[in-house]
Amino acid sequence: MTKTLQQTSRGVMSTVKSSVPVIGFCAYSGTGKTTLLVKLLPLLKARGVRVGVIKHTHHRFEVDKPGKDSYQLRKAGAVEMLVASSRRWALMVDTDDEGDPVLQRMLDRMDQSLLDLIIVEGFKHEAFPKIELHRPELGRPLMFPSDPNIIALATNDPSVCETSLPLLNIDDPSAVTAFILSLLPDRAEKESSLD
Repeated sequence: MTKTLQQTSRGVMSTVKSSVPVIGFCAYSGTGKTTLLVKLLPLLKARGVRVGVIKHTHHRFEVDKPGKDSYQLRKAGAVEMLVASSRRWALMVDTDDEGDPVLQRMLDRMDQSLLDLIIVEGFKHEAFPKIELHRPELGRPLMFPSDPNIIALATNDPSVCETSLPLLNIDDPSAVTAFILSLLPDRAEKESSLD
């Protein structure tokens, strides 16, 4: 029997609700979360997995550019600004520094009918299944001992800890992809039939 994301949790139920599986990647800054995801996304896409990504940032960021009409409309007072073309659309919402975003609210904004999987970068303090990325040379502590929602550890040195968690090579995107596919209910069966 294939384990699903819900079945692999180590004791705390996910607090997020989604019609598609949600898996997070958590790590301290500089560990390589985005670098790994940039390598994983084409591998998942090649397997026919439609992936949405939610990225948390602690930095102020600007999607729009000064001088653009949408920028001027937002600065003039639009609380939400949706820009659409024949190729893409983007919704910008000014939150007036209401604090850190809540993952569930971000998930609710996504059109999950277009997706097979949602990957979350960050939101490490929320309760949902996550893969921890760890590079011992950075001198940061492991997160999994205090987070029961971490379902696997991806590291470049598995000798740094004893754990019953699945250990993945952070520098082997194919292995991380295979692990993710094994957790997707429909994909795990398809993948095993390809072997």
